[in-house]
Amino acid sequence: MTCGPPKFFYFDLGNVLLTFDHRTACEQLGKLVRLPASRIWEQMFASQLQSRYEAGAITGREMYEEFCRRCIAHPQLWPEYTAFHLAHSDIFRLHVPVMPIVAQLAIAGYRLGILSNTCEEHWRHIWHGRFVALQRLFEIRVLSYEQRSSKPDRLIFEAAVAQSGVEPGAVFFVDDREENVAGALRAGLDAVLLRSSQQLAAELRSRGVRFNY
Repeated sequence: MTCGPPKFFYFDLGNVLLTFDHRTACEQLGKLVRLPASRIWEQMFASQLQSRYEAGAITGREMYEEFCRRCIAHPQLWPEYTAFHLAHSDIFRLHVPVMPIVAQLAIAGYRLGILSNTCEEHWRHIWHGRFVALQRLFEIRVLSYEQRSSKPDRLIFEAAVAQSGVEPGAVFFVDDREENVAGALRAGLDAVLLRSSQQLAAELRSRGVRFNY
């Protein structure tokens, strides 16, 4: 960590800016294709299909087709592509306790970014759909499917630092997963685990960040 307040602030997306639950996706997809949610979980999440999609190893169309081949015997019974991805993506809700901190940092003139493991359709649903207001707050987005690298891999953190335009130690990052915080620290960032909005605000104030919260 460098002397003085951080110069750039990255926020994780899932369970930091937005809450989500993959079980909701399994339930919604299960209703769409008439399969148990447990079967959806097995074929999409336990099998690492979702992880490959988030890492940019496959496209949304390839993920859809692979899932359908695994789970649905006849192609004529496959769900429509956009309906599939809506059921897969409509799982996010605003994480209300954290948003006032984000808003006040933006009002105070601090530079903000999103650093997230996410996939193309989830991002489209969030950024261009339900949560377009986030566009006003965040200058930079560093996304796993675009970088072909997922947290806690060092490459995605190096990309985030490069895009911020400041030295690693001047980048503050908050995530809800310990392994991602550890990966950021190894890459030289100043990173903390989110436990509560009060704890996050205290972490920021301890670094000399001045904002109205």
